[in-house]
Amino acid sequence: MRDDGTEGFWVYIVANRRNGAVYTGHTDNLGRRVHEHAHGLLPGFTRDYGCKTLVWAEWHETRESAFRRERAIKEWRRSWKLRLIEECNPTWRDMLADYVT
Repeated sequence: MRDDGTEGFWVYIVANRRNGAVYTGHTDNLGRRVHEHAHGLLPGFTRDYGCKTLVWAEWHETRESAFRRERAIKEWRRSWKLRLIEECNPTWRDMLADYVT
C-alpha cells in the first residue's frame, strides 16, 4: 500500500553494492519485503549474495502488470538493469524512505 492508501504492487531491485549483485522482484508491501531482504529472512539469492539495499522501485496498479514487468526485467541484459538503476539512482543509495514512510 502506498502512503496515500492506494493498494497496488511494486516491482523493485535490491543490490549488495554499486555494480554488484542485483535481484528483481515484485510485492504488494515494499517496506516489509525490503525488511525481509535486509535481514536475510528469505532463503535464496538475496540472502546468499547480501542484496539488502533497495536501489530502484516502480509502482503498478495490478499484480498482473507488476508480474509482467518483473519478468521482463529479469530477462534483460545485466547492462540494461544497471542503466535503469543509474538513471534514477546514480549513487545507488538506499531508496526505501523515498517510497515508504
